[in-house]
Amino acid sequence: MTMTDLSADHDRKAPAEAFRTRRTFAIISHPDAGKTTLTERLLAAAGAIQSAGAVRGKAGTRSTRSDWMEIEQQRGISITSSVMTFELNGLTLNLLDTPGHSDFSEDTYRTLTAVDAAIMVIDAAKGIEAQTLKLFEVCRLRDIPIITFINKVDREGLSPLDLVDEIQSKLALDLTPVLWPIGQGVDFHGYLDLLERRVLSPQGKVITDYDAIEDLLDNAALVDDPVFMTALETLEMATAMLPPFDLETFHAGHLSPVLFGSALKGIGVAELLRTLGEWGPEPRPQPAIPAPIEPSDKKVSGFVFKVQANMDANHRDRIAFVRLCSGTFTRGMRLKNVRSGKDMAVSNPMFFFGNDRELAEQAVAGDIVGIPNHGTLSVGDTLTEGATINVTGIPNFAPEIIRRVRLTDHMKSKQMAKALSDLAEEGVAQVFRRVIGADWLVGVVGQLQLEVLGARVAKEYGVPITFESLNYEVARWIESDDPEALKQFIAAQKSNIAEDRTGAPVFLAQNAWWADRAKQDSPKIRFMATKERH
Repeated sequence: MTMTDLSADHDRKAPAEAFRTRRTFAIISHPDAGKTTLTERLLAAAGAIQSAGAVRGKAGTRSTRSDWMEIEQQRGISITSSVMTFELNGLTLNLLDTPGHSDFSEDTYRTLTAVDAAIMVIDAAKGIEAQTLKLFEVCRLRDIPIITFINKVDREGLSPLDLVDEIQSKLALDLTPVLWPIGQGVDFHGYLDLLERRVLSPQGKVITDYDAIEDLLDNAALVDDPVFMTALETLEMATAMLPPFDLETFHAGHLSPVLFGSALKGIGVAELLRTLGEWGPEPRPQPAIPAPIEPSDKKVSGFVFKVQANMDANHRDRIAFVRLCSGTFTRGMRLKNVRSGKDMAVSNPMFFFGNDRELAEQAVAGDIVGIPNHGTLSVGDTLTEGATINVTGIPNFAPEIIRRVRLTDHMKSKQMAKALSDLAEEGVAQVFRRVIGADWLVGVVGQLQLEVLGARVAKEYGVPITFESLNYEVARWIESDDPEALKQFIAAQKSNIAEDRTGAPVFLAQNAWWADRAKQDSPKIRFMATKERH
């Protein structure tokens, strides 16, 4: 299906209860667990692309659809969330591929505010890894339903029972098997599809169907295979100790269907799509002030969860990615930015497929729409048909690395200011200005973020910059119910005060000990490691 077909399909279905056909989901994992490869396979299985690309390829190999930035293709990793909208059996799927690397966890966190479900990819040889655990905790905070895909079953790894046990114990998450492997690595002989009640070969061909699992003991060819008999035994043990599937418990985020497969070989991918289509939740209510937004509400509302500058370097474009929460959006509609109080006409909204785009004539709750703008929209902004609503749960996190920005060509200070401002609004890094000296400071979660920031400022804005270490390790936003106390604290600590991109004061400390000391000495001041974006 082409992007034009997709736009027409949205146009055809948008009114009434069309939002019920939307499935908006993210793929989360530790780096190298196979997340981007799985994204490609899902798109290929749904017929959205002709063939899946290689994540790490030699010269001449086509690149992946979701890793469209040059630096991503050079490194073979995802460093920015991307959006792909495609159709499957009457459903519109909005797939958000997220960075796996922990240095980009803020982008991933914000992306997870825009989805209704997540596919958690786990490497069969490594089990639960650090970043998987962090991302799972984010999903748990929002009760996001999770489908578990245990990848690389065609390689040697932990046994299925050990993996199930580890997931249950480390994540406190109940599992229900959907696909069960018959062997692993060189002994991988296929898999059992417990929903369709069939046995499949490693290539996905049906070997036999069954009514009850015991019927398979009458199949001589299967019984003669010791690998199959071991798989049957372990499955029996798993089903005895695991609860049966319950849709309500899954949608509440407490139970996860688990599928074993191989993204690289395409094993289990079609079944994963089926599970998502049949069991995945339709758009859910969105947390907001003064009350949650119901997807069935008639008035249009949505929020910006991501801003991407320079997707098209030739046009210096700037796209705000908006998750629609309610109503039927139509092209040309005027929406109010609640933060600024100003109305804007949305004349060229877009649907996305990686960095490909198509005009969006209509969209409904659950859809992801790109809105071109020139600095008027930032991450966390709420757009409505007029109501004063603020979507919540989109925070900034205190940076773990703070650096001073040094400009190598001082004739380009204005360009540098624009570059840092644009990329701060996009969420690539946080930008601060010191009250004394007005130095530009950047705050990031990890070193790789600094490298990406420097590379993008140089490539997209033509401004070479370097970073210098500072005598600061901790940054905390400060506020107080007593304006005078806050004013006095800022005056006393002027050399350690900066402002973020919104003008909010930030206290910089040499280390955690000094931050704690300041907290003890100033009981009327709140020192915050997170700050809600509105």
